[in-house]
Amino acid sequence: MAFSGKYEFESEKNYDEFMKRLGLPGDVIERGRNFKIITEVQQDGQDFTWSQSYSGGNIMSNKFTIGKECEMQTMGGKKFKATVKMEGGKVVAEFPNYHQTSEVVGDKLVEISTIGDVTYERVSKRLA
Repeated sequence: MAFSGKYEFESEKNYDEFMKRLGLPGDVIERGRNFKIITEVQQDGQDFTWSQSYSGGNIMSNKFTIGKECEMQTMGGKKFKATVKMEGGKVVAEFPNYHQTSEVVGDKLVEISTIGDVTYERVSKRLA
C-alpha cells in the first residue's frame, strides 16, 4: 500500500519552537534533537499500524482504522481517543494539542504537525 514501509529520519523544520509550544522542558527538547527515529508503517487497506522507534530503545506504536474512533498515544505517552481520517491521500489526526498530517511524497514520509501558527515538519526517507 502507499504508506507501508520503513523510514529513517532525514530532516526537520521548527523542532524547537514546536516542542516549546507543546510545553516540553528544555532538557527534554535537547535530548530529542539527537534522536534517530525509525518509522515503520504497515497498511492493510484502511487498517494501519504506525510505529516509531527512538534512540535508546523507546517505541511508540498506534493502531487505527481510517474513519473509526480508536485509542492512540502521544509521544509523551498520553493516551487519547481520536478518529483518523484520509484526506487527499494524507493521513490526518487531531492529537490533544496539535493537528498532524502525514503523506508519502516520492520515497519520503512527510509528517507535518501544527500548533496555532507554528508548523513542525519531519521528513524521513524510505529504507524498505
